Formats: sequence, C-alpha cells, structure tokens
Amino acid sequence: MDPTPAVPALQLFSLEGKNVLITGATRGIGAACAIALSQAGASVCLVQRPGNTNTETLDAIAATGRRVRTVDCDLGELEGVRSLFGRALEVMDGEIHVLVNCAGIQRRSPAVSFSEQDWDDVLNVNLKACWLLAQQAGQHMVPLRRGKIINFCSLLTYQGGYTVPAYASAKGALGQLTKALANEWSKDNVQVNGIVPGYIATDMNEKLLADPTRLRQISERIPAGRWGQPLDFAGPVVFLASDASRYVCGELLVVDGGWMGR
Repeated sequence: MDPTPAVPALQLFSLEGKNVLITGATRGIGAACAIALSQAGASVCLVQRPGNTNTETLDAIAATGRRVRTVDCDLGELEGVRSLFGRALEVMDGEIHVLVNCAGIQRRSPAVSFSEQDWDDVLNVNLKACWLLAQQAGQHMVPLRRGKIINFCSLLTYQGGYTVPAYASAKGALGQLTKALANEWSKDNVQVNGIVPGYIATDMNEKLLADPTRLRQISERIPAGRWGQPLDFAGPVVFLASDASRYVCGELLVVDGGWMGR
C-alpha cells in the first residue's frame, strides 16, 4: 500500500481530478452522496434506470459546475450490469477512481410466504450487481494501484430484521464481501469499505414511517433522538472516497445516530 500523502489535512479530503461511478443516486442517500462528492471536486457518473426522467441529482451537480455524466442500466438485469463499468469508463475518458454501490431494493413478506422471485430480485440488485461492479472496478483499479470502492450495507448486515429475509441475507453478505475484497486489494492501494446506514427517512422506509407504533418504537431507541437524513452521509462518503481514509481497509462505517451502540 502506498503511504498517505503528507499534505495539509483539509487537502486530504479533496477529490479534485477524481472520477466517481455511483449507483442509486436518483434520490435519497445516493443523491446526497453524489452531490457531496461533486462538491468535494469529483466528476461524477450516475447510473440511471432506462427511461428515468428524474434529473434532480444531475441538475444539482451541473449547478456546481462539476462534470457529470450518466449511463443507463437496470441493476436487476445482470447482462446490462456486466457491461456497465466498461460503458462508464467510456463516458469518463477511461478513468474511474471511485465506485459507490448505493442502489438497493426492498421486498417485505413473512418468510413462510416469501416468493422465490422476490428473493432473486433482491439478491440480484443488492448483492450480485454489487459484486459484478466491484469485480470490474478491481480489474480496472488493481493494475493501476489506486482506487476506492464503497458499498452501502445496512443495520441488517448485523441484525436479522423482520419479514425481510432476502434483504437481510444480501446485506449480510455484502458486508462480508467488502471485507473479503479489502483483504485481497488493500496491498494494491485499493481501499474497499462499507457504510452502514441506520434508520433514515427515505422512500425505502416509508412503510415504517407510516406506522405510528413502529415509528415510536424505533425513534425512542435511537440515542441521537431522530431519524437520519440523506445529508448525514455527505461527510462519510467523502471521507471514504478521499485520501483521508487511505489506511482504512475493510471497515463498515456505521452511521446510525448511536443505534448499534445502544
């Protein structure tokens, strides 16, 4: 591993000259991360579903004056995922320095009636697509001896959840994949880490937010006294994408308002 550069502390967090590929940036946590990365100086390539008409993230990054590009891909269609990194390289002039796997889907059902189709859909998007992209990123980054991969995990990387067997399985495995890749690639100056969101007020949690009983139970257990917001991930993602985290390898950074420490 190359040493952390001896530069002023704030310069360690600069992403000037870096190209970032990020999934799940249309809204929520992914959108906040994409905008934060651009504000730190990066050029950003957003992965969007074919036919997507939501340009809020694209417009927000363009307003900063930073370069932004898009590539279309349905992450549930694995053939498209297999060519995704290569297509992103083309629009980013052959250089990607940071991969952020933030996209995810959810299916809720009691385990006794959880369908095989829902299982496959969740595992494909939340785990296999992440693996395929990470592998492609490694093939690009390892020979160049530089790069960052950031996988968005979940509290269910540690806990079993309730009526979400596929999601819990995928996120548990993604945490282990993060560590496994870090074990292999850290020596090649490619840092692989994860971010673990707690309970965040996003579309994925709309059913919990709409359930008065569960909302109260969860809220009372969070030491910070509030649910997280997408902006709470701006700092963590910039840290893990930058030289400030050069010696951070295989870690799962929990951003949960203290939930796991309770």
